[in-house]
Amino acid sequence: MPQTTTTAATIARARTEKRAVALVSVLAASVMTLLKLVTGLLTGSLGMLSDAAHSGIDLVGAGLTLLSVRISDKPADENHPYGHGKVENVSAFVETFLMLASSLWITYEAVSRIFLRPVAIHYSFWPLLVLALSIAVDYWRSHQLMAVANKYSSQALEADALHFASDIWSTVAVFIGLCASWLGSHLQIPWLRLADPFAAICVSLMILYFGGKLAYSTVAALVDTVPTEMRWRVMNEVRHTPGVLSVDQARMRRSGNSYFADFTLSLSRQLTFQRTEELVKDATEAVQRILPDADVVIHTVPRPDVAESIFDKVRAVAARNNVVLHDVSVQSFDGKLRVEQHIEVPEKMTLQQAHTFVRRIEEEIREELPEIKSVLTHIESEPATIEIPESVASDRSIEEHLRHAAAFLPEIMDIHEVVIGRMGDKIQVSCHCTLPDAMEMQRVHEVITDLEDRFKMECPEAHRVLIHPEPATDNHHH
Repeated sequence: MPQTTTTAATIARARTEKRAVALVSVLAASVMTLLKLVTGLLTGSLGMLSDAAHSGIDLVGAGLTLLSVRISDKPADENHPYGHGKVENVSAFVETFLMLASSLWITYEAVSRIFLRPVAIHYSFWPLLVLALSIAVDYWRSHQLMAVANKYSSQALEADALHFASDIWSTVAVFIGLCASWLGSHLQIPWLRLADPFAAICVSLMILYFGGKLAYSTVAALVDTVPTEMRWRVMNEVRHTPGVLSVDQARMRRSGNSYFADFTLSLSRQLTFQRTEELVKDATEAVQRILPDADVVIHTVPRPDVAESIFDKVRAVAARNNVVLHDVSVQSFDGKLRVEQHIEVPEKMTLQQAHTFVRRIEEEIREELPEIKSVLTHIESEPATIEIPESVASDRSIEEHLRHAAAFLPEIMDIHEVVIGRMGDKIQVSCHCTLPDAMEMQRVHEVITDLEDRFKMECPEAHRVLIHPEPATDNHHH
């Protein structure tokens, strides 16, 4: 619950910050567009009017940005399962057309003034003051917008920031053009009087340049292009996740400031469901190390591992058929392999059903492992009922038989926690057996089996015997 609350607070803070900076951008663009337009009309400067047109486009773009960030922050719904983040990309794409249109108009008007109809400019101090103020305002708002855009990966805010950054350079060009034009008029140098329309052409080219960059990035986002370096970094992180055999498929896309990633991973078929879930979690964290907060979906495919032994492959066939397999042994006779195994089937299954079921498993083992010539299966019933044993208090001799059998095996250090019970007319015995810490499990199994056989010879009435081996360091019953 605390984590969910923190996430919700973070989302709310991001939404508020993005909307606030977008609103300030709209207000700043409105003021500067109006000032440039009025000054341009009063002076007749095409450079100033082109800069006003550029700012006007930014005003429209800022309005679209404000609208898009309001929509893009909406949560996913039935019709938009990936959220509304693409609205930001569409908004940025629309702005590129506005920039192209203004660039064409400014270029046409500048060429007309140079070759067809020169326009006299009314020089004064106010245009220069307005341009200086515009440079200061554009620098401030582009810096603020880019900071928030980078913080929340907002392409709409980034587009807005680029517009205002381009405004700075275009305003500088207009400033220089006005100064040069005024100098040409004052010194009677005809070609310098054309500095104003040439400045307008510079503004047009800058708008075209920034518009092209914006168009490239927005189209890439709209068609789900993922940077090659980013994809390589994500794939490298996932591939090096311990337990992942291979990445069979990888798909990534971006919607607004959110990333979505779908992966198909090959994992060892020997893994349990719980271990598989842990590996999926590790792979998800690997992706999010490169793409924080990415929505990651991982599909797993069980595959044979190159390090699988014959025993692993036999168990894999059993696991595929959802049966309990134990006591697997493999013998080699004249170069031919023979497998012996114990399989548990439901206790209510008939012999015919169990035989058919086990025979199918044996055929699968031979198909997967051609080197195996024969498979012998011991069929056991899998208990499905809860037993309620009755204590056998009077049979002290049963425990004595057990300890007597253990005395013939020197490895056995101690027998304790002996429990004797009766299920109907059948007696069952369980106990703990202490053995040396360093004894290998193969020898442990042999000793336990030997003890069970000796005990049943001395006490034939014992139907079931369960012996739990434990190391000497864990024995507290001496």
